Amino acid sequence: MATAGIIGWVCVAAVVAALVVVYNRLVRLRNAIANAFAQIDVQLKRRYDLIPNLVETARKYLQHERETLEAVTAARNQAFDAAGAARRNPAGSAPVAALGEAEGRLGGALGRLFAVAESYPELKADRTMRELSEELTSTENRVGFARQAYNDAVLDFNNGAGQFPANLVATVFGFPPAAMLQATQSPEERQAPAVRF
Repeated sequence: MATAGIIGWVCVAAVVAALVVVYNRLVRLRNAIANAFAQIDVQLKRRYDLIPNLVETARKYLQHERETLEAVTAARNQAFDAAGAARRNPAGSAPVAALGEAEGRLGGALGRLFAVAESYPELKADRTMRELSEELTSTENRVGFARQAYNDAVLDFNNGAGQFPANLVATVFGFPPAAMLQATQSPEERQAPAVRF
């Protein structure tokens, strides 16, 4: 009887150890999502900081395009707010989706700004505008790479949390699937900001 009791305790200890290992793996994967989002957040902050300078530089030349400049500023502010909400819950579906939509609107507004700027040769020749445009292009590339890393972390987490027996642990301990940053759906949002100077 003592042998059966020992075997029972060993089995219970093995199951508990397996649960602990699976739980800790899910925590590591969820933290990887938060880290990946933090990298996006760094690049988005850089982008949000560049946009007001870009708008101010363009404002001297685009006095008749006030609506376009205001649209860029409003879109930037909405994206900034959406990034703050996503920062508080980087694995949440709703805040990440809202950030994707806001970033799409911002990209569209920037695209319109650069399209309008093409009509103003003095603006195209402005050194500050060229430098800001180059910085923005570089930042857009960094945002793209950071988004890819985020989606990779989300994929790893969702795969890990969806496999048996981890899916049981994920359900019991509250590890819902994380949301990927999706590509935008409208043709306007799919247009990359055209930066040509």
